[in-house]
Amino acid sequence: MAALFGVRVRRLRTAAGLTQAQLGSLVHVVGTRITQIERASGAKPTLELARALDVALDADDLLVDLWPYVYREAFPDWSQKFIAESRRAVSIRQYAGHLVPGLLQTETYARAVLSIGQTLAGHEHLEERIALRMGRQERLTAADRPALWVILDEAVLMRPIGGRVAMREQLARLLERAKESHITLQVVPFDQNEHDFMGGALSLLDMPDGSKIAYTEGAHYGQLVEEPADIRGFELAYDRLRAVSLPPLMSLDMIRSVMEDNYRGAKVPSRSDRRRLAQEQPQQLRGRRLRGGGRRVPGRRPRP
Repeated sequence: MAALFGVRVRRLRTAAGLTQAQLGSLVHVVGTRITQIERASGAKPTLELARALDVALDADDLLVDLWPYVYREAFPDWSQKFIAESRRAVSIRQYAGHLVPGLLQTETYARAVLSIGQTLAGHEHLEERIALRMGRQERLTAADRPALWVILDEAVLMRPIGGRVAMREQLARLLERAKESHITLQVVPFDQNEHDFMGGALSLLDMPDGSKIAYTEGAHYGQLVEEPADIRGFELAYDRLRAVSLPPLMSLDMIRSVMEDNYRGAKVPSRSDRRRLAQEQPQQLRGRRLRGGGRRVPGRRPRP
């Protein structure tokens, strides 16, 4: 499919009378990048680049329509149909027991996650996966964006994927995205008992035609479920988990607390430090006033 995409770009470019360098200038990449795309020899194009090429070459969405198929080999077979279906879903409900879902990941977090795994074939494969994951997130800002409801296990917040700085950035991203009206986040805390989705992840998709799709996933497997009876069971279990999770506002407060206490920067005190300082400062101020014997005049020091 990458080769087919490249052939289409070359034909459209030739018909338009453009050199590779001229086309590159129109879409803000170097000419050698166009060469790589036409020969299918480099990293596959991002969705943003595919759109720019489509406009520059007046391709009437041909290149945009081809783009998802170009990337199908970037992820294992079990996730390919799910990725394609999630692009059309009008509502997405997810439970994540170990990782922040891909739609909400920062690029740094995604790179750390996608850098491991038995299905990774090398550096170029990694870059393709990252580009696809970041490209999928554009759906959340599109005019037809889906409603997104995500339940995170508390373990997701505590494991510093990519390091402490990267994890702080990721938690800040969650807080920022949760401000959007179509995105809801909940956290199921450690003190809740066992539940149906422990040890894995679940996604429930509501499709434009009213049909529903469920997708369950582990570290090295995935399963797409389309049987209505099975999906009803998943929905019931998801609603039970949603009921015992923290409410959205409390969930955001937990995310904020974990970010401040566990992944704070060197100059950002923890909440416990701030409480201690808040208690100490009035006492210190009263002590200075007592020792000074009255109001102090700014800028004047007592003589030795």
